[in-house]
Amino acid sequence: MRKKGILNVAICEAIASLGHTEYLVIADAGLPVPKDVQVIDISLVTGIPGFKEVLDAVAGEFVIDSYIYADEMESANPELSDYLQEKMNGIQNRSVPHEKFKKMLKDVRYVIRTGECTSYANVMLEGGVSF
Repeated sequence: MRKKGILNVAICEAIASLGHTEYLVIADAGLPVPKDVQVIDISLVTGIPGFKEVLDAVAGEFVIDSYIYADEMESANPELSDYLQEKMNGIQNRSVPHEKFKKMLKDVRYVIRTGECTSYANVMLEGGVSF
C-alpha cells in the first residue's frame, strides 16, 4: 500500500502507463466517452468526488505539459474556470468549443469520470516528462 498520494489502483496504473504527449481526461459525470476509451469511473453520488478534488490529486502525481478545456467553461462555470487557471498556472493551455472537445476524446487513453455535476467540468491533460 502507498503511504500517500493516489490510492486508486486504476488511476495509479493509468498515470504510470501514460507517455509523453498522451492524454488523460478528468470528466464530469455526464461527458459522453467513446466506446474505445478506457473509463475509470470513480463517481459515487452527485458531486462526490468533485472535479477539484480529483484534479488536485492527479496534478500532484502526473507530469502535465499542457491542458485543454471547453471555451464554454469560462462563461457557464466561471468559478471552475478560475480554479483551473489558478491551479494550472504556468502550464500551457488552450480552449476549444465543447463539441470539438468531445470529438478529441477519441484520441485519449483514459477518462476519469468524477461525480461532478456542474457544466463543462472537463479537462484534457497532456502527459509530459520529468526530465
